[in-house]
Order: sequence, then structure tokens, then C-alpha cells
Amino acid sequence: MNKSEIENRLHALRAQIIQHNNAYYVQDDPTISDAEYDALMLELQTLESEHPELVTADSPTQIVGAAPAQTFSSVTHGVPMLSLGNAFELEQVQAFDQRVSQTLRQSGLLQPDQDVEYFCELKLDGLAVNLRYVDSVLVQAATRGDGQTGEDVTANVKTITVIPQRLKQHVPGVLDVRGEVFIHHSDFEALNQAQTARGQRVFVNPRNAAAGSLRQLDARITAQRPLRFFAYGWGEVTDTLPETQGAVLQWLADLGLPVNLTQNRQVIGAQGLLDYYAQVTEERPKLDYDIDGVVYKVNALRAQHVLGYVSRAPRFALAHKFAAEEAMTRLLDIQLQVGRTGAVTPVARLEPVFVGGVTVTNATLHNEDEIARKDVRIGDWVTVRRAGDVIPEVVGPVLSKRPDDARSFVMPSTCPVCDSAIERPEGEAVARCTGGLFCPAQRKQSLIHAVSRKALDIDGLGEKLIDQLVEQGLIKNIADLYTLKLEDIVRLERMGQKSAENLLKAIEGAREPALGRLIFALGIRHVGETTATELARTFGSIEALMQADEATLLAVPDVGPVVAASIVRFFEEPHNREVVETLLSRNVRPKASEQQPVSVALQGLTFVLTGTLPSWTREEATQAILAAGGKVSGSVSKKTAYVVAGEEAGRKLEQAQTLGVSILDEDALKALLNRESD
Repeated sequence: MNKSEIENRLHALRAQIIQHNNAYYVQDDPTISDAEYDALMLELQTLESEHPELVTADSPTQIVGAAPAQTFSSVTHGVPMLSLGNAFELEQVQAFDQRVSQTLRQSGLLQPDQDVEYFCELKLDGLAVNLRYVDSVLVQAATRGDGQTGEDVTANVKTITVIPQRLKQHVPGVLDVRGEVFIHHSDFEALNQAQTARGQRVFVNPRNAAAGSLRQLDARITAQRPLRFFAYGWGEVTDTLPETQGAVLQWLADLGLPVNLTQNRQVIGAQGLLDYYAQVTEERPKLDYDIDGVVYKVNALRAQHVLGYVSRAPRFALAHKFAAEEAMTRLLDIQLQVGRTGAVTPVARLEPVFVGGVTVTNATLHNEDEIARKDVRIGDWVTVRRAGDVIPEVVGPVLSKRPDDARSFVMPSTCPVCDSAIERPEGEAVARCTGGLFCPAQRKQSLIHAVSRKALDIDGLGEKLIDQLVEQGLIKNIADLYTLKLEDIVRLERMGQKSAENLLKAIEGAREPALGRLIFALGIRHVGETTATELARTFGSIEALMQADEATLLAVPDVGPVVAASIVRFFEEPHNREVVETLLSRNVRPKASEQQPVSVALQGLTFVLTGTLPSWTREEATQAILAAGGKVSGSVSKKTAYVVAGEEAGRKLEQAQTLGVSILDEDALKALLNRESD
């Protein structure tokens, strides 16, 4: 064959194989035998090996990685992968519909006598991923991660044959497709049979198998796993989208992406949502894959935009979870767990029981009052509940099976770890160990928190290794991590030369963490990841934060009196200040925020932003206001000082006019900032 004939044959082979992959994996209706398929693939591989210059990135032969990766690199999502609000009762679904209806009627998108149109989907129990296509070609795949940053699993995702390497139609620019990687029940059973035959560990459930398969360092192992994929959403998109949720999913299907169209429904109003839930609940046992609920989304994208987002979840969507799974087992003992803030939590030690897809041996009992309220006793038969990824909990005792020797739980007066006194602050339900960092349990837990992915993100420094480092006196706080030497680490149990070198490299790589991550790593009570980020944006340096008083802290978004007092108390403790100062002296240099240290020029003034500003993004305007000591709120009230309105300003502008709140454009805001800074 001449070159033109070879190119034509390659094109035909690739098209045939992709078509057969779709028939086998998506339609579950193979059109040729395995032998015929293998013959086509062999011919393609042979031609490509003879003409490597003609190999394309989207060829079926390129879906398996070559050498195993050593680690996963990070990917920052162009648009965050948000979570969903949850509902478990029908009243919560009705309340969701009422909120949506009220907002859309106020905006004029819904008439008084109309009900909202929703699009309903199954909530797959798998692993969420983001597929990035650029000019129709798959260039990157990443896990959800923390919503902002995920792991690059491109090589592994390319082994999933149902995911197209190139879209059927040309889509210019960027198209981020969101969906779920999962495994069919039938494939899961076959996988575990193969694992058993090879003498390897079997998987507990399909979700764990899917997640573990996708995170293999060797993509060739992933290629051997029966992974599937359904698309359900999108992230960053350059092209113009259709006008409804349902139309977008149909468009994705037309592009060649697997979409669960047969199970999705378009419904009207709250009753339509509840009818869909009832139907899916009835059909759930017949499905060949796991779901843990259904998802409701307002169908019109324009309405979705008006409804917007709250915290990390959209206002236009809701996950309606199935009833929690429960099982009965014996409560063998109640032991205490000491957390990083000293919280002493009673934990139920259970006779192993399979519930919610996993084997449960421990469950939370929350606190002493809850144990008394439920009348749970050691030796009882108890009901254990686990829903999705929620920590298992003891629902209550089975009184008809209570043994004569069941005994009540009494909270000890001293810490089981350090023997310090246990105190329960007035007005609080949680008892706390008073040992502070003297208590090894608090020390360990604070270190585990500090090196976690959302904090300093030191890979390879797990709980067992921290246990050894603390017990051998090598570290007492996070500042000590940066003094560890190779000879300290290699002598630890199950720690070789290479692993020790990798750990030191990871610690060295954490010498310049983002300021927000460092603040979060300190483990200040009540300061979560989001609040830590806001503090970093506001103050710009750890030194400025350490000097802040409660009044200054209250100017930070999401910081109320309890959080402000907690931050001040934390930095008033000499040993906490010493840890921070030691970190800085050991060349730990947090990346300074672009935000300048807070001033008091706009102290006490609350701003609301609405619409599109000419030259500033919302984030830039927010940062400028925060830098001047102002506060930025998401809603208009009588306490609002100014509403900053741009083009296409909506309901917030109308509310401001009704309440008589002063309205600024971008130029007026800049003038106010400049005047206040003079």
C-alpha cells in the first residue's frame, strides 16, 4: 500500500474499533466477536508500529500508558467542582422547591401560577472526574480532589474505552466535562473472582474498586479494570451552551460522551421531584450499578444563573439521598478518642458488621449527653447507621435484646492518653482534655491535621509514621518537621533509604506553602479551610494575623465573635506563638497573599456586589474592599452601606433601591477607596 492507502486504512480501522467499543461498553450490545475485534486491533497496532509517524493521540492504541507514573501531579480546576446540598426527607425537598420558586418569581423568570421545571438524574456512587477537551481532543483528566485542586489522572482515564479521545463534532476552545467513573455490579463480581484466582485482595464494593483503579500509578493496571463513565455536567466552557440542563446532556451525548439519558427525567414542581424519587427507589434494585440517591436541578440555565451559589453548593440543585442503611450488632466497649483540639469523643467498639457497603467496627457516640439520651450501654445490641460517606453512628439500643450484664458508661475524670484532667466547659456538650500539646494524642492529631492535603500537603507523612516520630521524641510540633534528618528517618520501622529521601523532599517542598494553607495547618479552633483562606487574603502575612485584635478580625468575611475570640486566644498562648516564630526562623516562608494587610478606612461598612463591572472582576473588587477594612456580603439588608452595581445587575439592585441603600458604580467605588486611603 502507498502512504495514502495506509492513512485511509488507519482511519477506517480506528473508526471501526471506536464504534465497536461503543457498542460493547455503552450499548452492552456487541456487534462482532472477541476474535474479530482482536484481529482489527492487531492490524491497527501492526500498521502503527510500521508507520509511527502516523500515530495519533486519539487512536485506540494510545489509551494505555507506558511506564508507571511515580506520583500524581496537581490540577487546578478552571471552574471549581462544587458539592451539592442534601435532603433526606420529603419536607426538605418541598422547602427546596419553595425557595427556588420564590426566587425565580421575584426575578420575573417564573409567573405566579407557574411551577418550576426540573431535570432529574441518578446520583451515581463512583468517583467524580473532570475531562478537559481542547478543540475536541481529550488533553487532561483530573479527580475532584478538594473541589479547587484535583489529581492528574489523564493516563488512567485514557484507558476507559467509553470515554472518547476525540469528540464526534468539533467544539472550539475548552470544554470541561464532569461525570462519574464507576463499575457495574456484574463486572465487579468478575473482577473479584479474578482477584481471588490470582491470590490478590478482593474489593469491598464497586465504588472502592473504581476509585482504586483510577488512582493506580501504572495505567496498564487501570486498563485491566472494567471502568465505566457517565457525564452529568460541565465546568469551563468556551463555546455557547444550549439553554437547558437536559439539552446540554443531549448535546454531550451527541458529541460521543456516555450520558445516562434513559434514567433522566424532566419534571414539574415538587410533586414531580417526589414522584421521580419514588420511581427510582422502586427501580434501584434492578440497576447494574450503585446509586445513593437522585439529583434535582433547575432545568433552565438562565434560572440556574439567577439562583447562583451558596458556600460550596449551587442553590439550583439538590441531592435527595436514600434512607440510611442500618444493621444490628453488639456494642463491645466504649472508648475515648482525643482529638487535636482536646475534644474527648466516646467511640463505640463494635462486633464487625457489614452496613452501607463497608464493614464497620467503630462508630461515633458523639458525647456523654447523647449516650445518656439514647440509653446506650456496653454489651447492648445496637442499631448502626451508615449513609454514603458519613461516619457510622449508633442509632440506639435494641431494648428487647438487652443483656442482664449491660452496664452504663461513665465519662472518666482524666485523659486516657496523658492522665490530665478532663473538663467540660459550661454550656458545651463536648468534654476536653486539659493537657494541650503535653498530651501525645493532641500532639499527634494536630500533626496529622497539619500535614494533610488541605494544609501543608506533605506526601508520605501518614498517621503511623507520625506516631513513630512523636513516640521517639523526634517531633513535638510542625516546626520540628523541618529539622528532621535522613539518619532520623531511615531508622524508623518500615522506612528505607529511598522512602526517607522522598519524605525529606516532600517536607522541603512545603517550605513555601500558601498562607491560607499554613493558617489552616495551625489547627486554630473554629478556623476551617475557607476561613483560613479569607484570613490570608485579608491580612497578607502570618505576622499581621498574629497582631490582629478581635475588632479587626470581625471585619473579615465569615468571621464572627466566636471565631475572632478563638484566633486571639490561640495567638495569646506563648507556645503557639513560639511554634509560628520557630517556623519562620527555620525558613518556612508562606507565599504572601496579593491582598494587602487590612486597614480601617472602610471599617464597619458592608458592601454588596451585583452585575458585571467594566474592568474589575468581582474578586478584585472584593479584595480591594477587604483591604480597606470593609466587609462584602452576598445579600442586601438595612445594614448594607453600599451596593456596587455593574451591567445586568439584578434583584440585589432592586432591593437596594427599595431599602434606600446607596448605589455605586465601579468608578464611584474606586473614588471612595482612593478618598478613604488619602
